[in-house]
Amino acid sequence: MQTIKLRVNDRIYKNILWLLGKFDKEELQIIEEDTQYILAKDYLGKELQKLIKGEEKLLDIDEVNSELENTIKQYED
Repeated sequence: MQTIKLRVNDRIYKNILWLLGKFDKEELQIIEEDTQYILAKDYLGKELQKLIKGEEKLLDIDEVNSELENTIKQYED
């Protein structure tokens, strides 16, 4: 089975769904887009670009622990 993605004008969207609904379930399935997935994908793509451009840096576990300890110390007083 093949998968295609279509961008459809709002004006004909219902007509397209009506037409696709005429096919048997074993011939054609309508797959709804997962909004959560799309948002996560966009976010991660932007974060990756920041890493590539050098605008962000990764921390190793020791650096994370150090940052956390410093933050805790600030609020302990």
